Amino acid sequence: MSLNEKLDRIARRHEELGVLLSAGGGSDDFVRMSREYAELGPIVEAIDALRAARGEVEDLTQLAASADDPDMRALAEEELHALRARLPDLEHAVKLLLLPKDAADAKNAILEIRAGTGGDEAALFAADLLRMYQRYADGRKWTFDVLEHGETGIGGIKEVAVEIAGRDVFARLKFESGVHRVQRIPTTESGGRIHTSAATVAVLPEAEEVDVALEDKDLRIDPYRSQGAGGQHVNTTDSAVRVTHLPTGIVAACQDEKSQHKNKAKAMKMLRARIYEEERRRLIDERAAARKGQVGSGDRSERIRTYNFPQGRVTDHRINLTLHKLDRVMEGELDDLIDALVAEDQAARLADVA
Repeated sequence: MSLNEKLDRIARRHEELGVLLSAGGGSDDFVRMSREYAELGPIVEAIDALRAARGEVEDLTQLAASADDPDMRALAEEELHALRARLPDLEHAVKLLLLPKDAADAKNAILEIRAGTGGDEAALFAADLLRMYQRYADGRKWTFDVLEHGETGIGGIKEVAVEIAGRDVFARLKFESGVHRVQRIPTTESGGRIHTSAATVAVLPEAEEVDVALEDKDLRIDPYRSQGAGGQHVNTTDSAVRVTHLPTGIVAACQDEKSQHKNKAKAMKMLRARIYEEERRRLIDERAAARKGQVGSGDRSERIRTYNFPQGRVTDHRINLTLHKLDRVMEGELDDLIDALVAEDQAARLADVA
């Protein structure tokens, strides 16, 4: 199907829905049609703008060719030149709106960070990443709620899970999944040698109960005693909870709260997100198997970014982008990186739009 045929079909469907909705009603179909009508609205507006511009190009072309008055012809040619320059942007806007939407983009996210290779320095870097994402979230007015937090004795983080809620959270953060590598001189290094260590980041779309139905028979729930940094007991009761999804083997645990009930609720939230992401990732991989040039698979084992402190630069290896403002990136100024990743992903997916 050609692009023009797709645009015709969308415009007809929007008009058809408008007629049906004008008849009123309160059925489930009415709600579904209202949602579809609203979703098609911005696309139809972009289509109308594109077609209006194309119509003006035709009119101005005829006027420039037939006008007897030199001034009128010159004015038509000037307007025609400006309008033709706008057409690619209008066409690009329509194609972007036609891209298949990731159903998870509008969801909140569960952010998980784990210290990788590098011992204490990796744990300290994991803590730096946590602060970086928290500052980014603060700047976008997102909420940032720690679900699970495992510290080391020197201010580092073994692992942490955070719920981030707000507008377009997953859409903005989904390309952060992977291995983040740091190159810097540790504070404990007396010889001034640069060490390389790493932390793993995973960003999961938060799943609602309607997204992932968990049956009691598929769950094993194990209470255990909370442990703090260095093996110190947080409390003396078995308030921590580990939940295992037996069909998949996926596990989530929480010990941050004193209440076993609250720990179970947080563990279930993380478990649901992990199961949802597993299925979502499988479907994405199937659809993308034939397409090359993806921004990244989101695989946690994929090295995606290097933070080089001696040179003050950060490099995203998926899109070969290097920024020489590492200090500001670590303060949460991530939009330049994220915008570039989103643009690269859109460019790759535009190839699927005729």
